[in-house]
Amino acid sequence: MRLAARLPLLCLLAALVAPPANATGLAFVVNSRSASVSLIDMTKLVELRRVPMLREPHHLVLSPDGKYLLVGDTVGNEVFFLNPTTGEVKQRLAIADPYQLGFSPNGKWLVVNGLARDQVDVYDAVTMKLTKRFPIASMPSHLAFSPDSSVVYVSLQGSNRLAKIDLTQLAVIWDVPVGSTPAGVLWNRGHVLVADMGADYVAEVDPADGKVISHIRTGNGAHQLFGSPDGKQVYVNNRSGGTITVLDAASLATLRTYHVPGGPDDLAFAPDGTIWITCRFAEKIAVLNPTTGELRTVEVGRQPHGILLNATAP
Repeated sequence: MRLAARLPLLCLLAALVAPPANATGLAFVVNSRSASVSLIDMTKLVELRRVPMLREPHHLVLSPDGKYLLVGDTVGNEVFFLNPTTGEVKQRLAIADPYQLGFSPNGKWLVVNGLARDQVDVYDAVTMKLTKRFPIASMPSHLAFSPDSSVVYVSLQGSNRLAKIDLTQLAVIWDVPVGSTPAGVLWNRGHVLVADMGADYVAEVDPADGKVISHIRTGNGAHQLFGSPDGKQVYVNNRSGGTITVLDAASLATLRTYHVPGGPDDLAFAPDGTIWITCRFAEKIAVLNPTTGELRTVEVGRQPHGILLNATAP
């Protein structure tokens, strides 16, 4: 066989036996009990260094312009603005109890859930000035926006309720029971999904009136929800059960379950197809190959919680 003819075959064989390439870039992991953010080399799967926080950070979010990575230190009452490429602290801003934070899709609002202070704060995302404070009981935890940015839905972990806040009128529209210890919230195809951490299911909620339409059983401690990059699946982290349930986004039928020990909490999708998961009860994160179910782990700080990837495809 001539060499030119053999080249396609050799390339095919090499592709079959070569190990999968890793995405390149940085993973940022918030270590709540270590008061730090771990920077992880996504290619080598090693921790490069830790950025010190104040007392107890939990969640993080990328600014709409991509210039800053905001980390909320809830007990320290500050938000750190990091360079998303280097991890360098560029700015610090005093914000009360920034447990969970998120920008509206249109980039107009920054909503901050104060879990310990029973308040939801709405900031102007450009000026970072407080526009409205909503005292709301109890323990506002996670949040999700409607696609048009007109509404934010907030789970109230301490009172088993979900609140709908109109960002146009700056008013609470309703506040209704949705299940035991609600945590993660996700907008999905015209409905709101709420993970009930005190149970083993996700509640499907009508966004108009807050009525629970159905319960989707996933696993013990259903905690957080994530839509896949293509919008076709919903990943549910069952923290107490140590599993991740994958639902069909249209039918909400269970497609598969992955076992992830150590309390899977937050996750992020890498451009190489892997899924990066914080293991809250272990000092590590897990990198899941969704095709094979294989897990690789990286040691980080105590109680890793929020995670964000600044990555490119290999």
